[in-house]
Amino acid sequence: MTTEMAAKLARFQRPELSLPFLNGIDDAHVAALFGLTADEYHSLRAEFAEQARAAAAGLLTEAWVADQVDRLPFAPGAHVVALGESSAADRLSWFEILRQLLELRRPDDGITLTNLAVSGATTTQTLKGIATLGFRRPDWVLCQLGANDAQRIGSDGPRVVSAEETARNLSLLHDEGVRLSGARWVWITPHDMVEALIAAFPPFQQAEISWRAKDHEETARVLLDRPEPAIDTLAVTRPGSGMFEPDGVHLTPAGQVAVARVIVSSLAELS
Repeated sequence: MTTEMAAKLARFQRPELSLPFLNGIDDAHVAALFGLTADEYHSLRAEFAEQARAAAAGLLTEAWVADQVDRLPFAPGAHVVALGESSAADRLSWFEILRQLLELRRPDDGITLTNLAVSGATTTQTLKGIATLGFRRPDWVLCQLGANDAQRIGSDGPRVVSAEETARNLSLLHDEGVRLSGARWVWITPHDMVEALIAAFPPFQQAEISWRAKDHEETARVLLDRPEPAIDTLAVTRPGSGMFEPDGVHLTPAGQVAVARVIVSSLAELS
């Protein structure tokens, strides 16, 4: 495995969450899954954390962002959980930037952020593990799911999870998650994607999988029509310079900063 591939896997993959029976596995064994030593794995994680911290520090140089962070509705001692897929599991994600924003701006509030997002997860897979919220007992759940449901078999074949089943699963996730934890629930729509990049990306060609922008838009409409608060990230991630990784699915660090900005602004309005 190349160093570049190992770094990419370490950025997006959290094996201890995607394979629950690995719960409690030590970092040395996780590192080995990526072809890394424990020291190399720790170094990569530290680099990602520093990048997220630098992104947060950059945002806080803007007075209005700092004001929005001050107004975030998380009480001192609150526990905030992310449920999602690679868009949140990314160690440079909007959620990790949010973590750093709170640590830098509100260090004495003791707010805990737990990232339970799993790269590649569908709503069906996440629903199977919803009982974890009963153990974690979060005060807030930020949920960004649906992009993997919309993965298609072939260039324009059937979805992995139908649109109807996605809507059903999202409803069940909220109802069961709130029943188990009593948390306040906030939806985050799937971000946009670039069909041309997806179609040209060799691993996707080999796997014969694809995505369609219309599916993300449909999921966004479902979420925005629900009674719970929902944050629309589609508009801020329209294909543009520096927004997407070469696969057309994952956001670059700059793309994640754009998403973090709109999430912070929208959450502040809930205060």
